[in-house]
Amino acid sequence: MSFNSDLTKIKFMLSDGINYFMQNTPNVRYQRQSKIKNINNIQDVDSLSDLEEFIKKSSICALKNQSTKTVFADGNPSAKIMLIGEAPGAEEDKIGKPFVGLAGKLLDKMLAAINLDRTKVYISNVVPWRPPGNRAPDNEEILQCMPFIQRHIELIQPLILILLGGTASKAILTTNIGITKLRGNWHNYSSLGLKKSILTRAIFHPAFLLRSPEHKKETWQDLLEIKKKIEAHEYS
Repeated sequence: MSFNSDLTKIKFMLSDGINYFMQNTPNVRYQRQSKIKNINNIQDVDSLSDLEEFIKKSSICALKNQSTKTVFADGNPSAKIMLIGEAPGAEEDKIGKPFVGLAGKLLDKMLAAINLDRTKVYISNVVPWRPPGNRAPDNEEILQCMPFIQRHIELIQPLILILLGGTASKAILTTNIGITKLRGNWHNYSSLGLKKSILTRAIFHPAFLLRSPEHKKETWQDLLEIKKKIEAHEYS
């Protein structure tokens, strides 16, 4: 069959409305969109996956350059109870999840004491990268990372916030008052992205309790108050 004959047949089929022909490989008719959005403003982040990607791409805080991993979160994103610590430690930086070291094991025991576990809560940190030597993040580092945790809270929309330790408590509650005075009372957390304020409780950090076990009694009292709220409103 000649080239001219083939061309005549093709023109005839085209005139009849035939636009596609069988071939050995699939014909990609539609451009597949990238799953990762190009988001420049954190207020445009509308999902946890986008937030995690946004944080991983961020270069706003120098701690990222000294860390192995970005520690985003652990637990149940649908939970009504959210726990916030200060920053990852060595084990967290290694594994990529919050509270997996000795303090994390104590936290699991604390949760179990009030009938909770990681399937019923959601856990994150104010700062997603480990400060060198496991030191507490400084004020500048906290300010640089605050938009991350604020948006994180807005996306989770928890009914109860539990702040673990003085660093997280002062950052989230925007206060200079120490943890010894903040604990023992209920507070309210608000932001522009929340429909209503969130009931908030500040308690001692598990790492502090490992160093100062004499404060476990006070923490037990806080945990009992949290348990009462959960049982009264069925948050878990």
